[in-house]
Amino acid sequence: MNTNLALPTPAGRRSWRRGLALVAAVAALALGRQAAASAAPADIGPLLQPAQLHALLLEHVPLRIVDLRGPSAYAAGHLPGAVDAPYGSWRGPSYNPGRLLSVQAFTQRVRSLGLHAADQVVLVSAGGNPTDFGAPARVFWTLRWLGMSRLSILNGGMQAWHDAGYADLQRSNVVVAPSQFQPHLNNALLATREQVLQQVREPSASAVLLDARPKAFWLGKVKAPAARAPGTLPGALDFSNMRWFPQGGGALPPLAELRTIAHGLPPQQAQAQQTISFCNTGHWAATNWFVLSQILHQPDVRLYPGSMVDWSRHDEPMSHVPSRAQQLWKQLRQTVQAR
Repeated sequence: MNTNLALPTPAGRRSWRRGLALVAAVAALALGRQAAASAAPADIGPLLQPAQLHALLLEHVPLRIVDLRGPSAYAAGHLPGAVDAPYGSWRGPSYNPGRLLSVQAFTQRVRSLGLHAADQVVLVSAGGNPTDFGAPARVFWTLRWLGMSRLSILNGGMQAWHDAGYADLQRSNVVVAPSQFQPHLNNALLATREQVLQQVREPSASAVLLDARPKAFWLGKVKAPAARAPGTLPGALDFSNMRWFPQGGGALPPLAELRTIAHGLPPQQAQAQQTISFCNTGHWAATNWFVLSQILHQPDVRLYPGSMVDWSRHDEPMSHVPSRAQQLWKQLRQTVQAR
């Protein structure tokens, strides 16, 4: 047997070492990518229960938590790492609260919170009642319209968090570096007043207008303070957002129960190819939009942000509007009762 093995030359040894270094570099790059992938959370869905969020925080899964409650509630205690972003800062002026801010204003708002397009964002509200759910639902819609896709709502908000027995809160203000977020508008989620007017003037059987307000608003018996007249959109169907919360409180029930509740939707809505959700100022309507599109996965559900306040202030056609005499009589009764 020949045992005279040729040893590598110095040049060969250098080439061999370079090859090993290259292999090591490639392996390190692959491991780095794998670690980055494992650090980034998988899509955790649009609705988080307190126990799910608590587990994610314990596992140090990277999340961006946005607290919508307001400065005083935030200062009293907020989820670790949460940034203060009061719901009012996402809304329009007092005379038309549902009106969208400019894209530039929304962009600066998102940047100031340090949010990037790929971040997993969790929206947190107070959560005490069904109406409160509209706050994270409306901001969820806004961020999705701006082009963000990894969004979740803490079901039941801080009330549900406390009810679950979680007390680990932070009281110091969280300061973040501004981001360079660039919006990419998803107008398939938006119904403008002009688009709604087209549906009113030329009704299409494939589209429905869904009123998310309590029925008294739909019937024209009451109105929002900023609306110029009571009533609803011509041809609109009635489905109050409150129906998604049969037990009261600010948390949505389990999926099976939501599906059962959805059986109560008007038949026209179940058969429609497009649903336009509206209310007084796009707040209650955001809950209908969220449940129908994000939880029940109905196709082409849109939000009319300004809703009836915006509509009535532009003197567009309306239904269920009481006569002038009826409105005066009602005002007189209210004046007498107030004495």
